[in-house]
Amino acid sequence: MDGGRDEGQSVGMDQKEHLSRYLTRSRDDLVRKIDGLSEYDIRRPLVPSGTNLLGLVKHVATVQLGYLGDVFGRPSGIETPWLADESEPEADLWATPDESRAFVVDLLRRSTAHADETIRALPLDAPGDVPWWGPDRRAVTLHQILVHLTVETARHAGHADVVRELIDGGLGNGPADPNLPDRDADGWRRHHDRVEAAARAADLRAR
Repeated sequence: MDGGRDEGQSVGMDQKEHLSRYLTRSRDDLVRKIDGLSEYDIRRPLVPSGTNLLGLVKHVATVQLGYLGDVFGRPSGIETPWLADESEPEADLWATPDESRAFVVDLLRRSTAHADETIRALPLDAPGDVPWWGPDRRAVTLHQILVHLTVETARHAGHADVVRELIDGGLGNGPADPNLPDRDADGWRRHHDRVEAAARAADLRAR
């Protein structure tokens, strides 16, 4: 529901600035999803894969440190013990009871500051190395990584949209979001029923 905002390139904005703008927007959209929720709601898994809001924020903060830090020989010095071999499975995708909301949000802030400094410091054709991508793909440029990370972050922001809706019905960026139709609860229920009826009709037709 977030495809309608005008993101036309501003006069004088170069390609790197344009890519960085999209990355920043996706990060902001993601972290906003934990606003106003309890500690339980930001952590609880809503689907069998365990996807949860605070875990998505922690994951994006973590991958930024790799892609816009280590890949370009610019380690951040920020510790990520959840990536150690002895850590619990997918420990970058959920928060332990000892990892507070403030800690994870600050991790994203520090990760973002380091990532943005890398973007400012290097040209788009700066070479990097992604060892976890394998020998055929590991040689990259900053341009490639900016595109990759922006797409990944936007994808996780989309995951967060669905999880937040499952928690409290929150949609998009709130009632003032210009991309949301002006519907009350009854309007959304009628829309849901309309889509459900179309799905059932299509299923009957396919039999």
